[in-house]
Amino acid sequence: MAVIEGMVTGAMVQDYQRDGVVLVKGLFRDWVDVLRAGVEKNMADPSPQLMATLKPGETGRFFDDYCNWTRIPEFEQAIRQSGVAGVAAALMGSDRVQLFHDHVLVKEPGTNKPTPWHTDGPYYFVEGRQTVSFWVPLDPVKEASLRCVAGSHLWPKDVLPTRWMAETNFYPGDHDYMAVPDPEAEGMRIMEWEMEPGDAVAFHYRTVHGTRGNTTTARRRAFSLRLVGDDARYVERPGPTSPPFPGHEMVAGERLREDWFPYLA
Repeated sequence: MAVIEGMVTGAMVQDYQRDGVVLVKGLFRDWVDVLRAGVEKNMADPSPQLMATLKPGETGRFFDDYCNWTRIPEFEQAIRQSGVAGVAAALMGSDRVQLFHDHVLVKEPGTNKPTPWHTDGPYYFVEGRQTVSFWVPLDPVKEASLRCVAGSHLWPKDVLPTRWMAETNFYPGDHDYMAVPDPEAEGMRIMEWEMEPGDAVAFHYRTVHGTRGNTTTARRRAFSLRLVGDDARYVERPGPTSPPFPGHEMVAGERLREDWFPYLA
């Protein structure tokens, strides 16, 4: 499968495997306008998955919606034609790449609320060593860039998933998860970059990450894409997952069904 020439080096693959995160410069640089158009369509017509993200009295607007690639052609076009599948395969060390879902996150100017530290994996019904998310800003970012804790994808336990609005556990009980860390206070190695539109942070589903609030006067639009590789399998969780995908009819140990989660390469 084709990888955009010069986009991924052997050193980047090693960094991804060691740190669980790497910057891929210009991955979607030719698709910024297409993705911006898709985001505008998404914001004008949100899906039922639209998340409530701000409490009463919190300033700004944080738009958070996902699983829209089947109804927004711009998203599907960028996903299938950008070359991201080849980059994902190289970083994961996988022969094939399967689409899990897309995710749009827009922090309007003056949205002071940070995105809390968390890992995505426990919220999902898929597990595997070969996973990758791409976080792609559609505006220049400095203070509101994605922040990732290097090496956290190799921790022995997953971080406890929580409901950000209610500040409660996502599943009943603790289920042997580790507590949500405070990476700055605990002196962890936090990786973040100033980014141009179309750059991408690639990170593992188990990598601890978050963002600061957007205290600037500019929008921060981001398109995120979740992909899986050869060893990814459906797993049962102790409660409804996010995204939920009701009626999927998969059983533990199966690959994700191809008609819902197509192979990109």
